[in-house]
Amino acid sequence: FWIDLSFWEVHLLGFPPFTVILAFCWVYIRKYQSRQESEVISTITAICALAVALITSALLPVDIFLVSYMKYPNGTYKGWAENNETRGQIEDTVLYAYYSLYSIILFCVFLWIPFVYFYYEEKDDDNTDKCLQVKNALKYTTGFIIVCTALLLIGAFVPLEAPPNQSATQWEKMQYLFEELGNKHGLPALSFSISSLTLIGMLAVITYTAYGMSVLPLNLIKGTRSVVYERLENTEDIEEVEHQIEKLKAKCEDGRPLSSRDRRNLQEFEVKLQVLQRRGRHLEIAESHCCTKVGSALRPLKILMGIFFILVALLFVVALFISNLDKALHSAGISSGFMVFGTNLTNPLNELLLTLQPVFPLDYILITVITMYFVFTSMAGIRNMGIWFFWIRLYKIRPKRTRPQALLFLCMILLLIVLHTSYMIYSLAPQYVMYGSQRYLLQSLGPKGSPTLGNTTTETTRNCDADAPQDECTVTRSYLFLHKFWFFSTIYYFGNWVFIAVFLIGLVVSCCKGKRSVIQGEVEADDSDMSEDEYIH
Repeated sequence: FWIDLSFWEVHLLGFPPFTVILAFCWVYIRKYQSRQESEVISTITAICALAVALITSALLPVDIFLVSYMKYPNGTYKGWAENNETRGQIEDTVLYAYYSLYSIILFCVFLWIPFVYFYYEEKDDDNTDKCLQVKNALKYTTGFIIVCTALLLIGAFVPLEAPPNQSATQWEKMQYLFEELGNKHGLPALSFSISSLTLIGMLAVITYTAYGMSVLPLNLIKGTRSVVYERLENTEDIEEVEHQIEKLKAKCEDGRPLSSRDRRNLQEFEVKLQVLQRRGRHLEIAESHCCTKVGSALRPLKILMGIFFILVALLFVVALFISNLDKALHSAGISSGFMVFGTNLTNPLNELLLTLQPVFPLDYILITVITMYFVFTSMAGIRNMGIWFFWIRLYKIRPKRTRPQALLFLCMILLLIVLHTSYMIYSLAPQYVMYGSQRYLLQSLGPKGSPTLGNTTTETTRNCDADAPQDECTVTRSYLFLHKFWFFSTIYYFGNWVFIAVFLIGLVVSCCKGKRSVIQGEVEADDSDMSEDEYIH
């Protein structure tokens, strides 16, 4: 099999290389990492967790490529893939890769990241007892281990009854899909645990990815405010606040005692003055920084990129809406997880991928770009919103000033988002994600219902879909893994509708907002002078 692959196809199969992913993760974490509070163990954990997330997201294009590469464009199997055992070995290899990466994600989410988080939380300058620090971190991590164990046990014993039979043809195909994964190396316990985490990932996708898909392109289009104008405005604000402080202090000089309200106002004005003075120093640095000047020169390119990204986001939302509408109209309902085979409505993204598939490797490049787009828009959403728990903001994500705990939370959220990304991409292009670019031969039938003989026999090539014979088309391992438990698919279906609504709301809010500051997020009222010095130096 590997000998049959050409040089460029081998490199595509390994794209993106591990070294590129690790280099990107190192640069990204170092960009946002706090210089004062950085620690080796938290840095390594964040880099590795982010790398696992990106590598897992890159596995879907490889999965689609492998099932597509088994057949020629004319619908016949290649020589090495004619044997069912050979195809089964390749499919099992991909399935083992999924299980390996998902097991690593479970290890990161339930053990490694919580342990490092609590280990750092227990760190005390006055206490150098590392054994006590490790002991306390393990004590808190035990709760995560108990949850993971419970999920594994539930997954091992939960009954997997197939959805009720609505149609004989659909039932047979659905039964085949479930049995193929369930009876052959299915590992239901791991599947249930991953699916449970995917539900949390769905919430993160709705919260961060939907917002990131709207705020990222609009920020590129609108740009930032003029740094010169911001400095002038900030100077006027400083003068106004200083005038208010002088008025209040003048009362003390006249011998009149300040009321409690005046004392409170004086404290507020002094805090505001400190923030404005810090803003002034940051604006002065930003004005003289070379990146600001380069950014101004690249303004037209940013506008074009923003327009492209917003068009891509709208394409995704339209494709997701059509896919959900297709499930609502043509699936067997809630009890089947809104499962449909193939597409009954014209899905623009699915059709685009099928159109590009004859020109290798355009369709694989596009599916890789789609996967990475979801990851990077999620990063943009987390970076702009910060990390929240309901209405409470826990951490901020800011360049050179992000605490180690925030970086660990960031990587954990990205791991959960990546788990849900595969289902999102399946919703965007169901037929392509299910079968890739596979085609099969369809023989025309004679007038009496049997194949005709002689020169009248015709064969047509069709894209693989639900009507194709079972032995003619191979389903991707990703699709089988996603639909192991039908009740999770039902929840994902309703989550897609919420995702569309949140994206539209975020788009309206982002359009109504003005241009952001050139130093947005760098200066907050609760910042300490020490953290500001860290940024400046």
